[in-house]
Amino acid sequence: MDFAQSNNLSASDPSWESAIRFSCPEPRTELGRALSDLLGADKVNDSDDAKEFHSQDKWYAKALPEVVIYAESTEDVAKVMKYAYTHRIPVYTRGAGHGYVGGCVPVHGGIALSLMRMQACHIHPLDGVAIVQPGVITASLQAAARAEGWDYPPDPASLKDCSIGGNIATNAGGPRCLKYGVTRNYVLGLEVVTATGEVMRCGGRVHKNKTGFDLVGLITGSEGMLGIVTEATLRLIPQPRARGMLAAIFPNFAAAAAAVQGVFAARFLPSALEITDSFTLQSARKRLGDHVLPPGDAHLLVETDGSESTVMAEIAELRALLSQMGATDVREAMDEAACEAFWKIRREFSYSLRDTGLTKLNEDIVVPRSRLVDLVEFARTLEQTTGLAIACFGHAGDGNIHTNIMVKDYDQLEVRQRADTALDILFTWVLHNGGAITGEHGVGLAKKPWIREALGDVSLQTQRAIKRAMDPHNILNPGKWLDTWHPKSAFGEQVAMAFLHSPQSLRCCQLRFRFCV
Repeated sequence: MDFAQSNNLSASDPSWESAIRFSCPEPRTELGRALSDLLGADKVNDSDDAKEFHSQDKWYAKALPEVVIYAESTEDVAKVMKYAYTHRIPVYTRGAGHGYVGGCVPVHGGIALSLMRMQACHIHPLDGVAIVQPGVITASLQAAARAEGWDYPPDPASLKDCSIGGNIATNAGGPRCLKYGVTRNYVLGLEVVTATGEVMRCGGRVHKNKTGFDLVGLITGSEGMLGIVTEATLRLIPQPRARGMLAAIFPNFAAAAAAVQGVFAARFLPSALEITDSFTLQSARKRLGDHVLPPGDAHLLVETDGSESTVMAEIAELRALLSQMGATDVREAMDEAACEAFWKIRREFSYSLRDTGLTKLNEDIVVPRSRLVDLVEFARTLEQTTGLAIACFGHAGDGNIHTNIMVKDYDQLEVRQRADTALDILFTWVLHNGGAITGEHGVGLAKKPWIREALGDVSLQTQRAIKRAMDPHNILNPGKWLDTWHPKSAFGEQVAMAFLHSPQSLRCCQLRFRFCV
Protein backbone atom coordinates (compact mmCIF):
# COMPACT_ATOMS: atom_id res chain seq x y z
CA MET A 1 0.00 0.00 0.00
CA ASP A 2 1.43 3.36 -0.95
CA PHE A 3 0.39 6.88 -0.11
CA ALA A 4 -0.72 9.79 -2.27
CA GLN A 5 -2.86 12.90 -2.17
CA SER A 6 -6.43 12.23 -3.29
CA ASN A 7 -8.29 14.09 -5.99
CA ASN A 8 -10.73 16.89 -5.18
CA LEU A 9 -13.91 15.88 -6.96
CA SER A 10 -17.27 17.02 -5.67
CA ALA A 11 -20.89 16.31 -6.41
CA SER A 12 -21.14 19.62 -8.27
CA ASP A 13 -18.12 18.83 -10.42
CA PRO A 14 -18.90 17.23 -13.83
CA SER A 15 -15.92 14.92 -13.36
CA TRP A 16 -17.64 13.46 -10.28
CA GLU A 17 -20.65 12.50 -12.37
CA SER A 18 -18.53 11.10 -15.18
CA ALA A 19 -16.52 9.10 -12.67
CA ILE A 20 -19.59 7.05 -11.76
CA ARG A 21 -21.14 6.90 -15.23
CA PHE A 22 -18.25 6.80 -17.69
CA SER A 23 -18.44 4.14 -20.34
CA CYS A 24 -17.41 0.65 -19.31
CA PRO A 25 -15.02 -0.99 -21.78
CA GLU A 26 -14.90 -4.70 -22.46
CA PRO A 27 -13.65 -6.38 -19.24
CA ARG A 28 -10.04 -7.51 -19.34
CA THR A 29 -10.01 -9.84 -16.33
CA GLU A 30 -11.73 -13.12 -15.58
CA LEU A 31 -13.47 -11.54 -12.57
CA GLY A 32 -14.61 -8.59 -14.67
CA ARG A 33 -16.07 -10.86 -17.33
CA ALA A 34 -17.87 -13.04 -14.76
CA LEU A 35 -19.46 -10.04 -13.07
CA SER A 36 -20.34 -8.49 -16.43
CA ASP A 37 -22.25 -11.65 -17.33
CA LEU A 38 -23.99 -11.48 -13.94
CA LEU A 39 -24.93 -7.78 -13.88
CA GLY A 40 -24.60 -6.40 -17.40
CA ALA A 41 -21.68 -4.76 -19.16
CA ASP A 42 -22.65 -1.19 -18.21
CA LYS A 43 -22.17 -1.87 -14.48
CA VAL A 44 -18.69 -3.40 -14.51
CA ASN A 45 -15.39 -1.66 -15.13
CA ASP A 46 -11.85 -2.99 -14.70
CA SER A 47 -10.08 -0.23 -16.63
CA ASP A 48 -7.03 1.42 -15.09
CA ASP A 49 -8.82 4.79 -14.81
CA ALA A 50 -11.78 3.33 -12.96
CA LYS A 51 -9.60 1.37 -10.55
CA GLU A 52 -7.40 4.39 -9.88
CA PHE A 53 -10.41 6.61 -9.10
CA HIS A 54 -11.79 4.06 -6.64
CA SER A 55 -8.46 3.33 -4.93
CA GLN A 56 -8.62 5.93 -2.12
CA ASP A 57 -10.62 8.53 -0.25
CA LYS A 58 -9.44 11.84 1.29
CA TRP A 59 -6.82 10.12 3.44
CA TYR A 60 -3.40 9.10 2.09
CA ALA A 61 -3.64 5.33 1.72
CA LYS A 62 -4.16 3.94 -1.75
CA ALA A 63 -4.76 0.42 -3.09
CA LEU A 64 -6.23 -0.69 -6.42
CA PRO A 65 -9.30 -2.93 -6.61
CA GLU A 66 -9.43 -5.67 -9.23
CA VAL A 67 -12.75 -4.46 -10.58
CA VAL A 68 -15.30 -1.68 -9.99
CA ILE A 69 -19.05 -2.34 -9.82
CA TYR A 70 -21.68 0.40 -10.26
CA ALA A 71 -24.72 -1.02 -8.49
CA GLU A 72 -28.09 0.44 -9.43
CA SER A 73 -30.41 -1.60 -7.20
CA THR A 74 -30.61 -3.79 -4.12
CA GLU A 75 -30.79 -6.75 -6.50
CA ASP A 76 -27.44 -5.76 -8.03
CA VAL A 77 -25.82 -5.59 -4.59
CA ALA A 78 -27.30 -8.95 -3.57
CA LYS A 79 -25.99 -10.60 -6.73
CA VAL A 80 -22.50 -9.20 -6.13
CA MET A 81 -22.45 -10.37 -2.52
CA LYS A 82 -23.69 -13.88 -3.33
CA TYR A 83 -20.94 -14.20 -5.93
CA ALA A 84 -18.29 -12.73 -3.63
CA TYR A 85 -19.34 -14.96 -0.73
CA THR A 86 -19.20 -18.08 -2.87
CA HIS A 87 -15.76 -17.23 -4.26
CA ARG A 88 -14.35 -15.56 -1.10
CA ILE A 89 -13.71 -12.21 -2.84
CA PRO A 90 -13.20 -9.03 -0.75
CA VAL A 91 -15.85 -6.32 -1.27
CA TYR A 92 -15.24 -2.66 -0.43
CA THR A 93 -18.39 -0.54 -0.48
CA ARG A 94 -17.86 3.04 -1.58
CA GLY A 95 -19.98 6.15 -1.45
CA ALA A 96 -18.79 9.57 -2.59
CA GLY A 97 -15.22 8.91 -1.38
CA HIS A 98 -15.06 11.88 1.01
CA GLY A 99 -13.99 9.98 4.11
CA TYR A 100 -10.89 11.01 6.07
CA VAL A 101 -9.64 7.69 7.45
CA GLY A 102 -9.17 5.36 4.45
CA GLY A 103 -12.40 3.58 5.30
CA CYS A 104 -13.22 2.56 1.72
CA VAL A 105 -9.67 1.83 0.52
CA PRO A 106 -9.58 -1.69 -1.05
CA VAL A 107 -6.44 -2.82 0.75
CA HIS A 108 -6.85 -6.45 -0.40
CA GLY A 109 -8.00 -5.68 -3.95
CA GLY A 110 -11.17 -7.49 -4.90
CA ILE A 111 -14.35 -5.56 -5.72
CA ALA A 112 -14.90 -1.83 -5.24
CA LEU A 113 -18.70 -1.59 -5.02
CA SER A 114 -19.88 1.94 -5.82
CA LEU A 115 -23.39 2.87 -4.68
CA MET A 116 -23.40 6.33 -6.25
CA ARG A 117 -25.89 5.43 -8.97
CA MET A 118 -28.46 4.65 -6.26
CA GLN A 119 -29.87 8.15 -5.72
CA ALA A 120 -33.63 7.79 -5.24
CA CYS A 121 -35.02 10.16 -2.60
CA HIS A 122 -38.66 10.35 -1.47
CA ILE A 123 -39.98 12.78 1.18
CA HIS A 124 -43.11 11.71 3.10
CA PRO A 125 -44.25 14.75 5.15
CA LEU A 126 -47.29 13.03 6.71
CA ASP A 127 -45.01 10.40 8.24
CA GLY A 128 -42.12 12.79 8.89
CA VAL A 129 -39.66 10.54 7.06
CA ALA A 130 -37.47 10.41 3.98
CA ILE A 131 -36.79 7.13 2.21
CA VAL A 132 -33.48 7.36 0.38
CA GLN A 133 -30.90 5.24 -1.36
CA PRO A 134 -27.27 5.42 -0.21
CA GLY A 135 -25.94 7.48 -3.13
CA VAL A 136 -28.06 10.54 -2.26
CA ILE A 137 -25.89 13.56 -1.44
CA THR A 138 -26.59 14.90 2.06
CA ALA A 139 -27.20 18.48 0.92
CA SER A 140 -29.64 17.23 -1.73
CA LEU A 141 -31.67 15.44 0.94
CA GLN A 142 -31.70 18.57 3.08
CA ALA A 143 -32.88 20.68 0.15
CA ALA A 144 -35.64 18.19 -0.71
CA ALA A 145 -36.83 18.09 2.90
CA ARG A 146 -36.81 21.88 3.29
CA ALA A 147 -38.83 22.28 0.10
CA GLU A 148 -41.61 20.47 2.00
CA GLY A 149 -41.14 22.50 5.19
CA TRP A 150 -39.15 19.74 6.92
CA ASP A 151 -35.51 19.34 7.84
CA TYR A 152 -32.80 16.67 8.06
CA PRO A 153 -30.45 18.12 10.71
CA PRO A 154 -27.14 16.15 10.42
CA ASP A 155 -24.77 18.50 8.60
CA PRO A 156 -21.18 17.26 8.16
CA ALA A 157 -18.87 19.92 6.76
CA SER A 158 -18.70 18.04 3.45
CA LEU A 159 -22.50 17.84 3.16
CA LYS A 160 -22.42 19.13 -0.43
CA ASP A 161 -20.13 16.24 -1.39
CA CYS A 162 -20.73 13.30 0.95
CA SER A 163 -23.43 10.66 0.57
CA ILE A 164 -26.07 9.39 2.97
CA GLY A 165 -24.57 5.90 2.70
CA GLY A 166 -21.20 7.22 3.84
CA ASN A 167 -22.86 9.20 6.64
CA ILE A 168 -24.56 6.05 7.90
CA ALA A 169 -21.33 4.05 7.63
CA THR A 170 -19.48 6.50 9.90
CA ASN A 171 -22.42 7.80 11.96
CA ALA A 172 -21.51 11.29 10.75
CA GLY A 173 -22.16 14.40 12.83
CA GLY A 174 -21.57 18.08 12.14
CA PRO A 175 -22.04 21.42 13.93
CA ARG A 176 -25.77 20.99 14.57
CA CYS A 177 -25.41 17.64 16.33
CA LEU A 178 -24.99 19.62 19.58
CA LYS A 179 -28.76 20.22 19.66
CA TYR A 180 -30.11 17.70 17.19
CA GLY A 181 -27.86 14.65 17.43
CA VAL A 182 -25.83 12.63 14.92
CA THR A 183 -26.89 10.47 11.99
CA ARG A 184 -27.92 7.52 14.21
CA ASN A 185 -30.60 9.69 15.84
CA TYR A 186 -32.34 9.97 12.46
CA VAL A 187 -32.10 6.43 11.13
CA LEU A 188 -35.43 4.69 11.70
CA GLY A 189 -35.04 1.78 9.35
CA LEU A 190 -32.54 0.15 7.00
CA GLU A 191 -32.51 -2.26 4.11
CA VAL A 192 -29.22 -4.15 4.29
CA VAL A 193 -27.61 -6.74 2.03
CA THR A 194 -25.67 -9.19 4.17
CA ALA A 195 -22.28 -10.75 3.43
CA THR A 196 -24.07 -13.83 2.10
CA GLY A 197 -26.21 -11.82 -0.32
CA GLU A 198 -29.47 -11.98 1.63
CA VAL A 199 -31.65 -8.88 2.10
CA MET A 200 -32.47 -7.87 5.68
CA ARG A 201 -34.83 -5.14 6.83
CA CYS A 202 -34.42 -3.70 10.32
CA GLY A 203 -36.37 -0.93 11.98
CA GLY A 204 -39.01 0.68 9.80
CA ARG A 205 -41.14 3.71 9.05
CA VAL A 206 -42.44 4.34 12.58
CA HIS A 207 -40.77 6.71 15.04
CA LYS A 208 -40.82 4.28 17.98
CA ASN A 209 -39.95 0.62 17.66
CA LYS A 210 -38.67 -1.78 20.31
CA THR A 211 -38.85 -5.08 18.50
CA GLY A 212 -35.78 -7.24 18.99
CA PHE A 213 -32.17 -6.06 19.14
CA ASP A 214 -31.23 -2.63 17.82
CA LEU A 215 -29.81 -3.78 14.49
CA VAL A 216 -30.27 -0.29 13.06
CA GLY A 217 -27.86 1.03 15.68
CA LEU A 218 -25.47 -1.85 15.06
CA ILE A 219 -25.27 -1.21 11.31
CA THR A 220 -25.06 2.58 11.65
CA GLY A 221 -21.40 3.40 12.22
CA SER A 222 -20.16 -0.09 11.29
CA GLU A 223 -17.98 1.27 8.45
CA GLY A 224 -19.12 -1.23 5.81
CA MET A 225 -18.00 -4.29 7.77
CA LEU A 226 -21.35 -5.84 8.77
CA GLY A 227 -23.57 -5.29 5.74
CA ILE A 228 -24.31 -2.98 2.82
CA VAL A 229 -27.06 -0.39 3.25
CA THR A 230 -29.20 -0.13 0.10
CA GLU A 231 -32.05 1.96 1.51
CA ALA A 232 -32.57 4.09 4.61
CA THR A 233 -35.71 5.44 6.25
CA LEU A 234 -34.70 8.68 7.94
CA ARG A 235 -36.52 10.76 10.52
CA LEU A 236 -37.27 14.36 9.59
CA ILE A 237 -38.21 17.25 11.88
CA PRO A 238 -40.22 20.40 11.12
CA GLN A 239 -37.91 23.08 9.77
CA PRO A 240 -37.28 25.77 12.41
CA ARG A 241 -39.09 29.01 11.54
CA ALA A 242 -36.12 31.27 12.28
CA ARG A 243 -32.42 31.18 13.04
CA GLY A 244 -29.83 33.64 14.26
CA MET A 245 -26.06 33.63 14.78
CA LEU A 246 -23.32 35.42 16.64
CA ALA A 247 -19.65 35.51 15.62
CA ALA A 248 -17.43 36.57 18.53
CA ILE A 249 -13.72 37.26 18.80
CA PHE A 250 -11.88 36.62 22.07
CA PRO A 251 -8.33 37.62 23.08
CA ASN A 252 -7.35 33.98 23.73
CA PHE A 253 -8.65 30.43 23.55
CA ALA A 254 -9.13 30.11 27.30
CA ALA A 255 -11.56 33.03 27.29
CA ALA A 256 -13.51 31.54 24.37
CA ALA A 257 -13.68 28.14 26.09
CA ALA A 258 -14.90 29.81 29.28
CA ALA A 259 -17.63 31.45 27.21
CA VAL A 260 -18.69 28.01 25.97
CA GLN A 261 -19.21 26.92 29.57
CA GLY A 262 -20.95 30.21 30.27
CA VAL A 263 -23.48 29.60 27.50
CA PHE A 264 -24.50 26.26 29.02
CA ALA A 265 -24.43 27.60 32.58
CA ALA A 266 -26.93 30.25 31.47
CA ARG A 267 -29.21 27.37 30.31
CA PHE A 268 -28.94 27.96 26.58
CA LEU A 269 -28.83 25.07 24.13
CA PRO A 270 -27.56 26.46 20.81
CA SER A 271 -28.04 24.50 17.62
CA ALA A 272 -24.29 24.96 16.97
CA LEU A 273 -21.32 26.20 18.98
CA GLU A 274 -17.99 26.32 17.12
CA ILE A 275 -14.56 27.36 18.42
CA THR A 276 -11.34 28.21 16.55
CA ASP A 277 -7.74 28.69 17.70
CA SER A 278 -5.10 31.26 16.78
CA PHE A 279 -3.20 29.16 14.20
CA THR A 280 -6.39 28.57 12.21
CA LEU A 281 -7.41 32.23 12.45
CA GLN A 282 -4.01 33.39 11.19
CA SER A 283 -4.32 31.08 8.19
CA ALA A 284 -7.89 32.25 7.53
CA ARG A 285 -6.89 35.94 7.62
CA LYS A 286 -4.23 35.25 4.99
CA ARG A 287 -6.82 33.61 2.75
CA LEU A 288 -9.84 35.84 3.38
CA GLY A 289 -8.34 39.16 4.48
CA ASP A 290 -7.97 40.79 7.90
CA HIS A 291 -11.29 42.63 7.53
CA VAL A 292 -13.24 39.34 7.62
CA LEU A 293 -11.95 38.30 11.05
CA PRO A 294 -11.13 41.08 13.55
CA PRO A 295 -7.94 40.86 15.66
CA GLY A 296 -7.95 38.23 18.40
CA ASP A 297 -6.64 34.74 19.02
CA ALA A 298 -9.94 32.83 19.33
CA HIS A 299 -13.24 32.78 17.47
CA LEU A 300 -16.65 31.52 18.60
CA LEU A 301 -19.74 30.90 16.47
CA VAL A 302 -23.09 30.51 18.21
CA GLU A 303 -26.27 29.60 16.34
CA THR A 304 -29.78 29.36 17.75
CA ASP A 305 -33.08 28.52 16.09
CA GLY A 306 -36.80 28.30 16.84
CA SER A 307 -39.64 30.81 16.61
CA GLU A 308 -38.83 34.34 15.50
CA SER A 309 -39.47 35.88 18.92
CA THR A 310 -37.43 33.21 20.71
CA VAL A 311 -34.45 33.62 18.37
CA MET A 312 -34.47 37.42 18.72
CA ALA A 313 -34.60 37.20 22.52
CA GLU A 314 -31.87 34.53 22.75
CA ILE A 315 -29.54 36.38 20.38
CA ALA A 316 -29.85 39.56 22.48
CA GLU A 317 -29.16 37.65 25.72
CA LEU A 318 -26.28 35.67 24.19
CA ARG A 319 -24.70 38.82 22.78
CA ALA A 320 -24.71 40.42 26.23
CA LEU A 321 -23.34 37.23 27.80
CA LEU A 322 -20.44 36.92 25.33
CA SER A 323 -19.49 40.57 25.81
CA GLN A 324 -19.63 40.13 29.55
CA MET A 325 -17.30 37.11 29.25
CA GLY A 326 -14.62 39.03 27.38
CA ALA A 327 -15.54 39.05 23.68
CA THR A 328 -13.82 41.98 21.99
CA ASP A 329 -15.99 41.91 18.87
CA VAL A 330 -19.48 40.40 18.43
CA ARG A 331 -21.31 40.38 15.11
CA GLU A 332 -24.80 39.03 14.53
CA ALA A 333 -26.76 37.51 11.67
CA MET A 334 -30.56 37.42 11.82
CA ASP A 335 -31.65 35.94 8.51
CA GLU A 336 -30.85 32.93 6.35
CA ALA A 337 -28.45 34.75 4.01
CA ALA A 338 -26.50 36.40 6.81
CA CYS A 339 -26.20 33.13 8.73
CA GLU A 340 -24.93 31.35 5.65
CA ALA A 341 -22.31 34.09 5.22
CA PHE A 342 -21.00 33.27 8.70
CA TRP A 343 -20.95 29.56 7.89
CA LYS A 344 -19.16 30.24 4.61
CA ILE A 345 -16.31 31.83 6.57
CA ARG A 346 -16.28 28.86 8.97
CA ARG A 347 -16.08 26.39 6.07
CA GLU A 348 -13.11 28.31 4.67
CA PHE A 349 -11.02 27.43 7.73
CA SER A 350 -10.11 23.99 6.40
CA TYR A 351 -9.13 25.41 3.01
CA SER A 352 -7.10 28.10 4.76
CA LEU A 353 -5.05 25.42 6.46
CA ARG A 354 -4.45 23.72 3.11
CA ASP A 355 -3.20 27.05 1.75
CA THR A 356 -0.26 26.79 4.13
CA GLY A 357 1.17 24.12 1.81
CA LEU A 358 1.37 21.65 4.69
CA THR A 359 -0.32 18.27 4.74
CA LYS A 360 -3.28 18.45 7.13
CA LEU A 361 -3.77 15.33 9.25
CA ASN A 362 -7.39 15.94 10.24
CA GLU A 363 -8.04 14.20 13.57
CA ASP A 364 -11.62 14.36 14.89
CA ILE A 365 -10.87 13.66 18.54
CA VAL A 366 -13.40 14.26 21.32
CA VAL A 367 -12.72 15.44 24.86
CA PRO A 368 -15.06 16.33 27.74
CA ARG A 369 -16.10 19.98 27.39
CA SER A 370 -14.30 20.79 30.63
CA ARG A 371 -10.98 19.79 28.99
CA LEU A 372 -11.11 22.14 25.96
CA VAL A 373 -8.49 24.51 27.35
CA ASP A 374 -6.33 21.58 28.48
CA LEU A 375 -6.48 20.14 24.96
CA VAL A 376 -5.29 23.34 23.29
CA GLU A 377 -2.59 23.89 25.92
CA PHE A 378 -1.45 20.31 25.32
CA ALA A 379 -1.45 20.95 21.56
CA ARG A 380 0.77 24.01 22.02
CA THR A 381 3.22 21.99 24.13
CA LEU A 382 3.14 19.16 21.58
CA GLU A 383 4.07 21.71 18.90
CA GLN A 384 7.14 22.69 20.86
CA THR A 385 8.08 19.07 21.43
CA THR A 386 7.65 17.78 17.90
CA GLY A 387 8.28 20.84 15.76
CA LEU A 388 4.94 20.18 14.00
CA ALA A 389 2.31 22.92 13.85
CA ILE A 390 -1.14 22.02 15.24
CA ALA A 391 -4.42 23.77 14.44
CA CYS A 392 -7.55 23.24 16.55
CA PHE A 393 -11.11 24.15 15.60
CA GLY A 394 -14.51 22.56 15.60
CA HIS A 395 -17.54 21.60 17.62
CA ALA A 396 -16.96 23.12 21.06
CA GLY A 397 -20.49 22.29 22.18
CA ASP A 398 -19.80 18.56 22.28
CA GLY A 399 -16.02 18.57 22.69
CA ASN A 400 -15.40 17.26 19.14
CA ILE A 401 -12.39 19.39 18.26
CA HIS A 402 -10.68 18.81 14.92
CA THR A 403 -7.03 18.74 15.90
CA ASN A 404 -5.03 19.09 12.70
CA ILE A 405 -1.35 18.16 12.73
CA MET A 406 0.25 20.19 9.95
CA VAL A 407 3.16 18.39 8.31
CA LYS A 408 5.70 19.52 5.72
CA ASP A 409 7.03 16.87 3.28
CA TYR A 410 4.65 14.18 4.54
CA ASP A 411 5.55 11.92 1.62
CA GLN A 412 9.02 11.42 3.14
CA LEU A 413 9.21 8.29 5.30
CA GLU A 414 11.11 9.90 8.18
CA VAL A 415 8.67 12.80 8.34
CA ARG A 416 5.67 10.46 8.27
CA GLN A 417 7.14 8.47 11.15
CA ARG A 418 7.55 11.68 13.14
CA ALA A 419 3.92 12.57 12.47
CA ASP A 420 2.75 9.10 13.51
CA THR A 421 4.65 9.43 16.78
CA ALA A 422 2.96 12.79 17.36
CA LEU A 423 -0.39 11.05 16.84
CA ASP A 424 0.63 8.43 19.43
CA ILE A 425 1.18 11.21 21.92
CA LEU A 426 -2.07 13.01 21.03
CA PHE A 427 -4.33 9.93 21.14
CA THR A 428 -2.81 8.63 24.36
CA TRP A 429 -3.42 11.98 26.03
CA VAL A 430 -7.00 12.10 24.75
CA LEU A 431 -7.84 8.60 25.99
CA HIS A 432 -6.30 9.22 29.41
CA ASN A 433 -8.44 12.35 29.71
CA GLY A 434 -11.74 10.59 29.13
CA GLY A 435 -11.93 11.32 25.41
CA ALA A 436 -12.32 9.36 22.17
CA ILE A 437 -10.03 9.06 19.13
CA THR A 438 -12.88 9.70 16.66
CA GLY A 439 -16.20 11.49 16.93
CA GLU A 440 -17.47 11.35 13.35
CA HIS A 441 -14.86 10.26 10.79
CA GLY A 442 -14.62 6.64 11.94
CA VAL A 443 -11.60 4.39 12.49
CA GLY A 444 -10.87 2.94 9.03
CA LEU A 445 -7.15 2.56 8.44
CA ALA A 446 -5.98 5.86 9.88
CA LYS A 447 -6.76 5.07 13.52
CA LYS A 448 -6.20 1.32 13.35
CA PRO A 449 -2.98 1.35 15.47
CA TRP A 450 -4.87 2.77 18.47
CA ILE A 451 -8.02 0.63 18.41
CA ARG A 452 -7.08 -1.77 21.22
CA GLU A 453 -6.35 1.04 23.65
CA ALA A 454 -9.47 2.93 22.55
CA LEU A 455 -11.87 -0.02 22.94
CA GLY A 456 -10.27 -2.29 25.51
CA ASP A 457 -9.75 -6.04 25.08
CA VAL A 458 -13.25 -7.20 26.01
CA SER A 459 -15.02 -4.70 23.76
CA LEU A 460 -12.67 -5.43 20.86
CA GLN A 461 -13.21 -9.19 21.13
CA THR A 462 -16.98 -8.69 21.39
CA GLN A 463 -17.00 -6.62 18.22
CA ARG A 464 -14.89 -9.21 16.45
CA ALA A 465 -17.40 -11.90 17.48
CA ILE A 466 -20.23 -9.86 15.97
CA LYS A 467 -18.20 -9.48 12.77
CA ARG A 468 -17.58 -13.24 12.56
CA ALA A 469 -21.28 -13.95 13.05
CA MET A 470 -22.39 -11.53 10.33
CA ASP A 471 -19.48 -11.96 7.92
CA PRO A 472 -18.01 -15.46 8.47
CA HIS A 473 -15.66 -15.27 5.47
CA ASN A 474 -14.48 -11.74 6.35
CA ILE A 475 -15.16 -10.37 2.88
CA LEU A 476 -16.79 -7.06 3.84
CA ASN A 477 -14.15 -4.31 4.00
CA PRO A 478 -11.37 -6.61 5.26
CA GLY A 479 -8.04 -5.23 6.44
CA LYS A 480 -9.49 -2.43 8.51
CA TRP A 481 -9.46 -1.99 12.27
CA LEU A 482 -11.22 -5.23 13.27
CA ASP A 483 -8.47 -7.33 11.71
CA THR A 484 -4.90 -7.04 12.97
CA TRP A 485 -3.61 -3.65 14.07
CA HIS A 486 -0.25 -1.96 13.78
CA PRO A 487 1.84 -1.58 16.94
CA LYS A 488 2.03 1.93 18.31
CA SER A 489 5.26 3.77 18.87
CA ALA A 490 6.44 2.88 22.37
CA PHE A 491 8.28 6.18 22.53
CA GLY A 492 5.16 8.13 21.62
CA GLU A 493 3.21 6.52 24.45
CA GLN A 494 6.12 7.08 26.86
CA VAL A 495 6.18 10.79 26.03
CA ALA A 496 2.41 11.10 26.42
CA MET A 497 2.49 9.39 29.80
CA ALA A 498 5.27 11.71 30.89
CA PHE A 499 3.09 14.71 30.08
CA LEU A 500 0.19 13.27 32.06
CA HIS A 501 2.37 13.48 35.15
CA SER A 502 4.34 16.62 34.32
CA PRO A 503 4.12 19.04 31.36
CA GLN A 504 7.77 19.91 31.98
CA SER A 505 8.70 16.27 31.31
CA LEU A 506 7.23 16.51 27.84
CA ARG A 507 9.25 19.63 27.07
CA CYS A 508 12.39 17.84 28.19
CA CYS A 509 11.68 15.10 25.63
CA GLN A 510 11.99 17.54 22.70
CA LEU A 511 15.60 16.77 21.81
CA ARG A 512 15.10 13.04 22.28
CA PHE A 513 12.03 13.12 20.01
CA ARG A 514 14.00 14.70 17.19
CA PHE A 515 16.60 11.93 17.19
CA CYS A 516 14.52 8.86 18.08
CA VAL A 517 12.00 8.68 15.24
